[in-house]
Amino acid sequence: MTAEPWLSVDQIAEHLGVTRDSIYRWIDRKHLPAHRVGRLWKFQRAEVDDWVRAGGADEAEKVSDDHGR
Repeated sequence: MTAEPWLSVDQIAEHLGVTRDSIYRWIDRKHLPAHRVGRLWKFQRAEVDDWVRAGGADEAEKVSDDHGR
């Protein structure tokens, strides 16, 4: 059995059909499962798919974030 390949921000954004900005925002605000490798973020497709299925990317849960600190 071969290990699942690590995906880049661009690859995971393409997989989910969203922008790179969404990926970075989800890492920061919604705990998108991501792993730091040096300066790069890497992703396992299965972990991200599980996160999406569990509602991790659901925008309805919190429409506005606290920007004015």
